[in-house]
Amino acid sequence: MNGLSNKRIIVGITGGIAAYKSAELVRRLQDHGAEIRVVMTPGAEEFIRPLTMQALSGHAVHTGLLDEKAEAGMGHIELARWADLLLIAPATADFVASMVHGKADSLLGAIYLATQAITAVAPAMNQAMWHHPATLDNIAILQQRGVTTIGPDEGSQACGDVGQGRMESPDNIIKHAASFFSHRLLEGKQVVITAGPTREAIDPVRFISNHSSGKMGYALAAAAVDAGAKVILVSGPVAIPVPERCQVMSVISADQMLKASISASASADFFIATAAVADYRATSVAGQKIKKQGDTMSINLTKNPDIVSAVSKAYPDCYVVGFAAESSDVENYAKDKLQVKNLNAIIANDISHADIGFNSDENEVTWIDATSSTFFDKRSKTQLARDLIAHMAASHSAQD
Repeated sequence: MNGLSNKRIIVGITGGIAAYKSAELVRRLQDHGAEIRVVMTPGAEEFIRPLTMQALSGHAVHTGLLDEKAEAGMGHIELARWADLLLIAPATADFVASMVHGKADSLLGAIYLATQAITAVAPAMNQAMWHHPATLDNIAILQQRGVTTIGPDEGSQACGDVGQGRMESPDNIIKHAASFFSHRLLEGKQVVITAGPTREAIDPVRFISNHSSGKMGYALAAAAVDAGAKVILVSGPVAIPVPERCQVMSVISADQMLKASISASASADFFIATAAVADYRATSVAGQKIKKQGDTMSINLTKNPDIVSAVSKAYPDCYVVGFAAESSDVENYAKDKLQVKNLNAIIANDISHADIGFNSDENEVTWIDATSSTFFDKRSKTQLARDLIAHMAASHSAQD
């Protein structure tokens, strides 16, 4: 379902008979690609056991506000920051009232106060309780504060009454949850991205490498995740944090990067080669540190494999994008590489300017494919990555 893949959702369960529906809700949310953490109030534990929710979610259930295990792993502030959506289902009349008054006497209440995530409640209570002016006023206040109400549904209730107050079905709750997030361009797609430099050993302490920081590739990985893709990042040695929610395959040499790229791309829809792969490696690597022996020395070099060409050849149905880091005649060199390497597109990057390219936080590039050339002027690599991912998705769709 559009919008839920890779989304982080806290399912808050409060103490009502409808808590049994939360088990199905958690399972179905995961089926749609969401990552789930469950938080239960003490009342909820009287209706459904935490062990059930742990088995369904695959993660420990968070309960008491001062639960030492929960605080050691992920306390209320960490959970509040972690979530994209706080979904409280069922939300009892009592808990709705506590939200209105800002009570933080439970873990779930504290998370609600601390989170910047989208918050939604799926009320569940007796029909008379739902229609009471106090409850309706509380719901109206929450809505004014930006909390979305899902339901309640009408029908027979556990108490024997018939009317509005039943918790919405898991299917309807999931439809609402998906609507909170705009349609993402790479929903359900798999993207493999190479980033950073490679290091080609000369001896146990020396190597051939370059100045690539990996910033552009890592920014593209983060942007692809935000666009809904499952991302595998094949990374050379860098000193920047790994983007959240992507799988990282750490490599050192070009040969290792080639093997990882071929393996990771077997089921990929897109391959983006941003890594600055060393063109050559030492023909033989000394087993011991090479000692000084005169004023000069020679090292025999052999050409490294062309990773992006290998992926393009191995997986003709994969949409393959290369990077051309050049210091002169940038666009013409890029166009040659586009044809020779049989790529769908190539991104030309002029590295002759010190304020863009390697190690810089900003960049400007030209997207080149078989039918068009699009210039992206200087901007942050974070923003450029978002723009390039959107352009790639549109170009790919135009080919279909």
